[in-house]
Amino acid sequence: MAQDLYETLGVSRDADSDAIKKAYRRMARKYHPDVNPDPEAKEKFGEVSRAYEVLSDPDKRAHYDRGGDPFSSGGGFGGAGAQGFSFTDIMDAFFGGAGQAQGRGPRPRMRRGQDALIRLEASLAEAAFGTRREITVDTAVLCGTCSGEGAAPGTHPVPCETCRGAGEVAHVQRSFLGEVRTLRPCAACRGFGTIIADPCRECAGDGRVRSRRTLTIKIPAGVDTGTRVQLSEQGEVGPGGGPAGDLYVEIHVAAHPTFTREGTDLHCTVSLPMTAAALGTAITLPTLEADVVPDDREPVTDLETEVEIDVRPGTQSGTQQVLRGRGVPGLRGGRGDLVVTIAVDTPTKLDARQEELLRELAALRGEEAPSGTVKPGAKGSVFGRLRDAFNSH
Repeated sequence: MAQDLYETLGVSRDADSDAIKKAYRRMARKYHPDVNPDPEAKEKFGEVSRAYEVLSDPDKRAHYDRGGDPFSSGGGFGGAGAQGFSFTDIMDAFFGGAGQAQGRGPRPRMRRGQDALIRLEASLAEAAFGTRREITVDTAVLCGTCSGEGAAPGTHPVPCETCRGAGEVAHVQRSFLGEVRTLRPCAACRGFGTIIADPCRECAGDGRVRSRRTLTIKIPAGVDTGTRVQLSEQGEVGPGGGPAGDLYVEIHVAAHPTFTREGTDLHCTVSLPMTAAALGTAITLPTLEADVVPDDREPVTDLETEVEIDVRPGTQSGTQQVLRGRGVPGLRGGRGDLVVTIAVDTPTKLDARQEELLRELAALRGEEAPSGTVKPGAKGSVFGRLRDAFNSH
């Protein structure tokens, strides 16, 4: 040949197969028409490909080293007798794959199942202190008739005659590069390499069936709306009897008639008559523990179901009392507070005697005709500035 193939690839005559392959990768990345639009690059890439076809084949390389023409007698590049090179070699040149004209093989029938998600409503006390709940789930489970194999009892999948169990078939196309071989999943067996001639009648060959079952879930203390509890391998069983995915239970905390939750803190409002706020009093407030339902499996003892709050004389509406450690336990330990807001109720209906007494009190306090006291607002606060901005328009 007019041109030395070793020189074309830039390797020495004693280069091993790895060195030849690396040289081809380097040259292919440089001259492939998809990355180099120069017309001369296309011609150079053809030369590089022909050199690689010869030097990567031990028989053709030996024939070439002896002075013979490896492309003669119809055996030239892309000729009727050409062995060609796999499309995998070109992809290997760009991505460094280890395909070496080998396919991926049959894909397994047994695959991992999908994860499943269900939503569970819990009371505020259940979310705060934790509990156990029984839940019903409808998921795919292992077929008991075929044990996940998919074939009818007494039968088994047989090798595919089309692909001979490989799961893929070769398709050859001609191009300026020569014969480009690609591997595609076998249409007869859908890439599995085996065919189920007599599918299981219970699962129709899938290896799994749908079933409703009951599980016991432990809700940890401190969860909130949106918290997900993971149950490993309790989700969907995979095709072919593959391992099950995970089951996620998403908690939704129901509204409470007394308490509202902000993080780990609880808030509630206590309404007091005007006289009680003025004179002071003591009130008994039920705690969240009062909602705990005893569980025979894990009984909760020493629950303080109520707490006493001391309302000082002269307490104003909006006054807050913070009860430390009376809130919601945290997932990582600790416990929030219970914030109690006092709301003073002003009577709206007075009988004659009540009105007389209030007027006497007002006279004693010199409040027969009060004009009110104007106090400065929080002009410097963010909300104050926003309010003023809206009021100015």
